[in-house]
Amino acid sequence: MKTPSAVIAEDEPLLRDELREALRTLWPELAICAEAEDGVAALRAMEAHNPDILFLDIEMPGMSGLEVARLANGRCHLVFVTAYDKYAVAAFEQQAADYVLKPHSMARLASTVARLKERVCEAPAKVETLLDALAARGDAPATHLRWITASQGQKLRFVTVESVCYFQADSKYTLVVLPDVELLIRRPIKELVESLDPQKFWQIHRSTLVNVNEITDVTRDLHGHMRVHLRQRKEALAVSDTYAHRFRQM
Repeated sequence: MKTPSAVIAEDEPLLRDELREALRTLWPELAICAEAEDGVAALRAMEAHNPDILFLDIEMPGMSGLEVARLANGRCHLVFVTAYDKYAVAAFEQQAADYVLKPHSMARLASTVARLKERVCEAPAKVETLLDALAARGDAPATHLRWITASQGQKLRFVTVESVCYFQADSKYTLVVLPDVELLIRRPIKELVESLDPQKFWQIHRSTLVNVNEITDVTRDLHGHMRVHLRQRKEALAVSDTYAHRFRQM
């Protein structure tokens, strides 16, 4: 019997590593023949390796997971990897493809693996109806980022965005500042601005996004420069003139 193979398409390196290691534990016989960090690389990996299974992040740069899925439709078994319930529920209800909800749960992934083992010898299901439904749901109000994975030394932590006091650019990384610790992610501030709920996170500087619920007051120095003070952090955050209008009526 042919050894089953899979491609993992996930743009976050830490999550990609975690998924790979979880699959090695749950399904040692599965050959991970390639990994991809964007939609274009996922498509190339699929063409090069013709995998039995494609673990596909829906939200990826370059080419979205849904665009890749249309090209992979019927060619391999699809498992959608998503942080958004609206996608996961639709995929589950259709039962033509499976899903893994971020952050990955070993129990949920074990269920997915069990179903894949039963289906992998069968022809992959066609999922046009599912893809159309997912695309249609994309026209609904956007679901904002609810959690992130961040590194703390050698550890990977799952953090809800509500617990973050502020985000701040730091060289090639972005600091994720919690009440009692600072973590690192690779997402740039620009991407976070597009992903976070703008009612809950305000950009106050080109390098800083602050949780509105953490703000206690705003002060001005003798030169008129604003600084934001937070409930659970001692440091004050500079407000650039570009974003000062947010606080004029406070």
